[in-house]
Amino acid sequence: MSALRAEASAFGAVLESLTAAEWELPTRCAPWLVRDLAGHVITVLSRVPVMIAAPAPSAPDTTAAGYYRADKRFSETANTERVRTAQARAVSPAEFAATVAAMLHAVDGAAADRVVVTRHGDAMLLTDFLTTRVVELAVHGLDVADALGRPAWITPQAAAVVLDLLFGPDRQSAITGLGADPETVLRRATGRAPVTPAESGRLTEAGLRRLTLG
Repeated sequence: MSALRAEASAFGAVLESLTAAEWELPTRCAPWLVRDLAGHVITVLSRVPVMIAAPAPSAPDTTAAGYYRADKRFSETANTERVRTAQARAVSPAEFAATVAAMLHAVDGAAADRVVVTRHGDAMLLTDFLTTRVVELAVHGLDVADALGRPAWITPQAAAVVLDLLFGPDRQSAITGLGADPETVLRRATGRAPVTPAESGRLTEAGLRRLTLG
């Protein structure tokens, strides 16, 4: 929750600062512009209260890492719908702030062991699903920062959560062994920076769980 709050606050502050021209800049997540990518983030956060309001399954069957597996959720049909939904979304700093507030309010009222069902049919611990929301905020925050030509604003709390997901509980040893700062490691591990064959091998040796990300 600390990571979710911190990263959402940082992302929202950037949206508040955007000029009209910056909203229309292209991102690496083609065909999305900055406004479309913000719309995607709003969409994925808005699903949390809906999931919490729905009946809870008896037990989880998917982890946070398993959520990012390469199956129908990243098919051409699914990606086309993902693009369409983001582009059709009403996007503004106020909409983002309202979405975050509703999400945090719903989470604050949920039990610690709550299980939810994702739109893909996964049964997940709410804590695991919220980890994926931190991933969305952090990774797409890098995408927006790069589109704007600004330094990345990823918070230490969010970086720790995402790197734990990518490398497991021994993430600090993995980062040290890779000889790079956390942001650089995160970029390389998520396809946000080029890697040489040697660097790819070192990522694998460090225990990288390769996630399928948009």
